[in-house]
Formats: sequence, C-alpha cells, structure tokens
Amino acid sequence: MNTDDVLTPEARDFLDELERTFGERRRALLARRAERLERLHAGELPDFLPETADVRAGDWRVAPTPDEIANRRVEITGPVDRKMVINALNSGAKVFMADFEDANSPTWSNCIEGQRNLTDALDRTISLDTGEKQYALSDNPAVLFVRPRGWHLEERHYEVDGRPMSGSLFDFGLYFFRNHGRNGRYFYLPKLESHLEARLWNDVFTFAQDRLGVPQGTIKGTVLIETILAAFEMDEILYELREHSAGLNAGRWDYIFSVIKKLGHRPEMVLPDRSDVTMAVPFMRSYCELLVKTCHRREAFAMGGMAAFIPSRRDAEVNMIAFEKVREDKEREANQGFDGTWVAHPDLVPIALEIFDEVLGDHPNQIDQKRYDVHVTAADLLDVAATPGNVTEAGLRNNVSVGIQYLAAWLQGSGAVAINNLMEDAATAEISRSQIWQWLHHGRIGADDVTRITAEEMAGLGDGYDDARAIFESIATQPDYVEFLTLPAYDRLTAAEALETA
Repeated sequence: MNTDDVLTPEARDFLDELERTFGERRRALLARRAERLERLHAGELPDFLPETADVRAGDWRVAPTPDEIANRRVEITGPVDRKMVINALNSGAKVFMADFEDANSPTWSNCIEGQRNLTDALDRTISLDTGEKQYALSDNPAVLFVRPRGWHLEERHYEVDGRPMSGSLFDFGLYFFRNHGRNGRYFYLPKLESHLEARLWNDVFTFAQDRLGVPQGTIKGTVLIETILAAFEMDEILYELREHSAGLNAGRWDYIFSVIKKLGHRPEMVLPDRSDVTMAVPFMRSYCELLVKTCHRREAFAMGGMAAFIPSRRDAEVNMIAFEKVREDKEREANQGFDGTWVAHPDLVPIALEIFDEVLGDHPNQIDQKRYDVHVTAADLLDVAATPGNVTEAGLRNNVSVGIQYLAAWLQGSGAVAINNLMEDAATAEISRSQIWQWLHHGRIGADDVTRITAEEMAGLGDGYDDARAIFESIATQPDYVEFLTLPAYDRLTAAEALETA
C-alpha cells in the first residue's frame, strides 16, 4: 500500500519526534496503571486523591470555548471510512466525532485511508461515487472532532527506533501535522485513568503547537470519562488540560467495562445483565451528575452518552419502542444539565435535537446552570451493589452472540457493526466478555453454560466466526482477567495482514 502522500518525510520526522519525546513517559504511565490495578486487587478501593485536594477546592476555570463549538447539543460518532464520514458530516448534528479508536478496526489501510478522508473532509472536497449513489458534502457540515486511539494501543505498522509507535501519538500527530492549517484542532481523548495521563496529553498538545508554529491553546480536547478511576479525578483532568479543554464526556459503555475490569473481583461489584445496567441505576446516575457539576463549575462542556439504536426500515414496532427509549434517555440527560449528547445514526439526530432544543432554547449550552444540589461521595460512585436486576441465560446468550459477531467483523476490518438494530463498537465486546468472566469468577454461571450457549450461538451464525470465537471464548473464560480484548485481537489482525502482504 502506497502511503507516500500521507507519510511524507516531514510527517515522519514529526511523528518520530513525538514518539522519542513522549514514548517513554507513556510506557511509565502504563506501568503505573498496572501497579494501581494490583493494589485494587489487593483490596484498595478508589477514592478522591488527598494530594490534589487543593485543585478540587480551587476557584479556577478552563479557557474560553471557541464560538464554532459553543453549541454541541447533538454529536454523531462513527468510523473514518469515506461514506460514513460524509453521511455523518451531513447528518444535521453539530459535531461529528471521527473515530480511530473503538469504532475503527486498526488495519493499516483503515488508518491511512482515514487520514486521507479527514483531510478531504476539512478541505470540503470529500466525495464518493459507488456506482449506485453519489455522496458529497452539504453546505453546512458538522464540526469535525477526531478520537485517536488510547494510550494502551500501539501502531505496529510504524516503528521508531525499532519499536512500535504509540497509536495515540500516531493518530493525533499525523492528523494535526496534516491539518493544523485546515482547522484540524478538535479532539476526543479516550480511556484516561488519571490526571497524569491528561497532563501527558496537554504536554503533547503544547509540544505539537510549538513545533508547528501554532498559537498555544489552539487545540481543544474533550476527555471521555469512561474509566472508574478517572471519575475520581474529573477536576484534576480538567485542570491539567485547562488551556486546551473542551470539557468531559460520559463514556457510559466503557465506564461499565472499567468497573468490571478494576473492581469485578469483588463479590459486591457483580453486575446483572447488561440490559439492566441503565443510566438510571445509582452508581451510573451519580457518575453523570458529578460530571455535570464538575464541568459547569469549571465552565467546561458536559457531554452526554451514546444512543446506539439503528432505525429499522422494515419494523415500525421496533422503531417505536427504540425511539421511546432514546427519547427517555436524552430527556434525562438534558434535564441533568448536559450540554449535548451522542447518537450513532443520522435518523436519531432530529429526536435528540428536539429534546435539547426544548431545554436549551436559544442558549447554546447549559454551562451557566450550576448543579449546587449535587453531592456525590466515593461511596455513591462505588454503589454497584444497588444495581437491580439478575444474571440470566438470556443475558449470557446476548453477550456471547454480540461479542463474537462484533469481533468477527473487527477481524475483517469493520469497527462499527450493526447487530440487533444497534451500532456496536469495541466497548460492547469488552463489556460482553467482561461480564462472562465476572459471572464465572463469582459462580453466577458455570463453564458448561458458556460452552453450551456458545455452541448453540455458533450453530446459528454459520461460517466465518471460528477465529472470533477462539479469541472471545478464551479471554472470557480464563482465570485471570485480560485487560483489553483488542490487544490479543490486534495480534491476530496484524498477523493476518502480514500473511496477505507476504
């Protein structure tokens, strides 16, 4: 695959410099994550940090928001392939988050083509002719945000000094190098576990702006609070990024996955079926309300979570039920004080806009609405035991089926996958296999149950799922918890790519 137009000598020099400057620090923070996990497994519980109490108590604000992103009441997300980029930008949403992370299978082709697509989008020259339909940008496209991969991921197709480069630095660095003169300045930052990881991002931003002659504070990043540990450091994360902050987002699906990953060994932390873990259960409600309170106190955006439903053109009853759930979810977010929300399909944009229009009116956001009534403690954030619901065979079956179907598509190069009228990404597969591990670990299900149901689901799926089953089943059922499903899956993905090019 020819990459010369994207990975120019100048771009390579910039990427190499990023990795040499920040790579070792990234690896040290990952080692810190592992040490923290050991302490949690030894009995420690997360808590607000005593050493940063002054930051939480201090009277400070993030830098002002650029006018073009003052109104973010509906954002749409999706992968970086050409057709989806055009459709998302034309959806009527205020922001499109182009995703190199959970909605992208990180094949080398996807990552490089994605960079080309986003540059064309910023130039407003992006188009596509499928032979059956032509796609082009509308006159008023959404503002483009980009989500690079998390700190834990590498880009094995690009090495610096003999070792793979950070996926985070590769995605961010290549996009910003190519597009800083095209207003390519807005980012979403995933999977952070501490304010020190936010500090690293801030230093990367400062370095990149300095090297490319861009005014400091040009870059704006929204941090996804999608780990239980980051929920205890929201003030500190905003503080570290305050010159470059565009607020926080409630990354709900990865947050549930994180609760199991960090605390799932504890019997009081066993979660019921995934469908029962709604945003209304106590620990999720507390997390959202603390996020809104924290953001608005610092005059930062508080962005709500994902509505993943995909409307059906054949089943009006399915649509009616799903639209009602989406409406209920978005009304709750708007009334909690969120400044905007996420959807995964263009047909959901009008519903979400209608709801936020009713609450916001002519105001671009709700940042001036402070939540003085919210008082969330560490115990509230950790009150997983109060989650109602049960572990059922139907829940197990759904986790097995969705997890294997998603992983099979991911291994074939698709990171955003329509399953059962939902747009699923890697977070769903992570929750699915994590719940199975947790239920096995605590005796809520037996190994025979997993074997039987997996065999039954595989029989219904047909051919083409053997590799996905092998990875999913081995990770979900082994005694020791595997931190990320996408790490062993990436081994398989890159091995397959190597065979194709051999």
